Amino acid sequence: MMDLAPWHALAPYSLDRRAKNTMLLNGLLELTVHHAANCQPYRQMLQAQGFRPESVLSLADIPFLPVRLFKQLDLLSVAREEVIKTMTSSGTSGQTPSRIFLDRTTAANQTKALTRIVTAVTGAQRMPMIVVDSPAVIKDRALFSARGAGILGFSIFGRDRIFALNDNMELDIDAVAQFLDKHKGGQVFVFGFTFMVWQYLYKALMHSGRQLDMSQAILVHGGGWKTLVNESVSSSVFRERLQAVCGITQVHDYYGMVEQTGSIYIECDHGHLHASTYSDIIVRRHRDFSVADVGETGLIEVVSVLPESYPGHALLTEDEGAILGEDDCPCGRLGKYFQVHGRIKSAELRGCSDTYAAGANQVSGEMSNDL
Repeated sequence: MMDLAPWHALAPYSLDRRAKNTMLLNGLLELTVHHAANCQPYRQMLQAQGFRPESVLSLADIPFLPVRLFKQLDLLSVAREEVIKTMTSSGTSGQTPSRIFLDRTTAANQTKALTRIVTAVTGAQRMPMIVVDSPAVIKDRALFSARGAGILGFSIFGRDRIFALNDNMELDIDAVAQFLDKHKGGQVFVFGFTFMVWQYLYKALMHSGRQLDMSQAILVHGGGWKTLVNESVSSSVFRERLQAVCGITQVHDYYGMVEQTGSIYIECDHGHLHASTYSDIIVRRHRDFSVADVGETGLIEVVSVLPESYPGHALLTEDEGAILGEDDCPCGRLGKYFQVHGRIKSAELRGCSDTYAAGANQVSGEMSNDL
């Protein structure tokens, strides 16, 4: 299948528009042909559309699948015996999770791409790591597919890992303070899902009246924003409040999904999400799926050269957003940069942290659905 060696030799934000489009178009077309030959349901969908490879002139011409299709069908382009891991999306009880089938090659390429993208922010050196979650999350198989898998995936960038919360989901301020003191003078890597960081780090510190010194920490967080939006918490407010209680200034949100693991879009210091060398986004208008203009809000389509074992290389998400520019972000990264505005109405609860938030609030009878 695809030889990703040329991609791995490149820095994750080093290709300008022309070079990236050429490489992506060739790679995505090759994947489309590969999946059509090896995944019968995918092939039937392409045939129903009258798809012809020679008709592809741009990234937007690559056929896309609605991301929800992975909840309804088992889509794989390798023999079952070649599948080494089946990833499932997060979801509240009663929802059907997406099922993503990985072979050894796809899993390895996802890890390589994730490493290149994240270390562009954190640096190549592994840092002492604080996980804003409970150790129970990687022991409970019901939680593992969502939060647990995310924690273990990002743990490759840390060492001497501790969990900031106990099994009762309470912040262990003393343990975190001792850990920070132990590694004083060096950088610390903090990882957590957005709602968890807000609810169990920020709010817990606010209520305690104590402060932690995380001025040397780098926080990477991701997942749903619905709960925070309901509380009128924007990305800038999130950053400001965290800085007030623990001094942290290096905060990076990321956008990603289990259907394209590895191809995450991470936030730069200017608050923009960036597409890496391995992936891109297309924003489409709701009414006819035509390509939206820069700055125009529409449905986000994500494309990636990484999915070889399943046809997940071009997916229409249930998120809305807008492309802000390309090759001209003040941070210096090449490629498209964009914002995510939220989920379309009536879309299922999806993100790892909001899934937990919904579960917690359902217990107390307070809340319902979202990303």
